[in-house]
Formats: sequence, C-alpha cells, structure tokens
Amino acid sequence: MAQRKRQLVAGELTEAALRLLAEKGFDAVTIDEIVATAGVSRRTFFRYFASKEDVVVQFLADMGDGIRAALADRPAEESPSAALRHAVRVPLDACADHSDRALGVVQLILRTPALRARFLERQAEWSDGLTAELATRLGLSPSKDLYPRLAAGMALSTFDTVLHRWSASGGEESPAALLDQSFALLAPSLDAVTH
Repeated sequence: MAQRKRQLVAGELTEAALRLLAEKGFDAVTIDEIVATAGVSRRTFFRYFASKEDVVVQFLADMGDGIRAALADRPAEESPSAALRHAVRVPLDACADHSDRALGVVQLILRTPALRARFLERQAEWSDGLTAELATRLGLSPSKDLYPRLAAGMALSTFDTVLHRWSASGGEESPAALLDQSFALLAPSLDAVTH
C-alpha cells in the first residue's frame, strides 16, 4: 500500500511538473510552483526528486530498461536488426500512444541544454545494459568483442534520431515509420555480425 501511495504521489508531481514546464518553459517554472500545483510540500518533492531536471528525465527514465527487456524477449533466431528494431520500438510506441504529452516533453528535453545533458547521460547508461544483452544473445563478450557495443550504440543513436525528427515535425511524422526507415539503412551492418 505504501509503495502504491509513493507511485501516486510521484505520478502527481510528474504530471504537475510536465504540464507547467510545457506551458511556461523549463527556466520559468519553480519547484514552488510545481509543489503548489501538485498540492504537496517542498519536502515531499525532494523525497522523490533531486531537481526539476529529474522530474522531466524521469519521464524517459525507464525506457532503457524497457528496451533491454524487449530485446531479451525477442526470439533467439531473429536477426539482430529485427530484434533491436522491435526493442527500440517499445518506447517509441509509448510516446506515440501519448503523443500530446510525450511530444511536449521530448521537445522540452531536446531544447533545454541541462535536460538534454541528463538525457544523454541516461542513454549512456542504457548503452551498457543493451551491450550486455546483445553480448548474451549472440554469445559474445561485452568487453572483448566490438559488435555488442557498436550495435547498441547504433540502436540508441537511431532512437535519438527518431526523437529529433518526430519533435522537429511537431508530431506529424510517425515514430514507427521513421524507425523502420532507419533500421532499413542499418540492417546490413547490424546483420553482418561475425564471431
């Protein structure tokens, strides 16, 4: 029950912050405004988040774990490019399903240097997990073989590129279509894995 309450409070704080930030911009919103909108104290805010940046980055925080888990669930016989495309599609589909909210947050992250830096830090963490999963999947060493880290980097670069294009189009372009186009370009390299 306590865990559920914590999730509800964190969700309310996140919703309040994202709504305000989308309306006013990152620099114009204070933590005091966020807590007033959410109906909680500053102390409560800091139990859940270290900063305004953390609230926004939390929106995308679980995507890396989701990509890795989706890759682990793909059939073993599937080509690396197909498995990675399906894994990266999971968070992009989630963005598309909540496009009004997600687009505003993605645009905020991409145009705010502090948020962009935090998002890139997250992607670096995701790369380690994805590298390990690819190595396990292909029977390679994550530290000795080049392929797992290179392939993870290509997949995450594609994710980043799709977010940029989707953001720049104001949500007009389909993340799924952009992802498919990107992986069509990468597939020959990703599927040329040698042991």
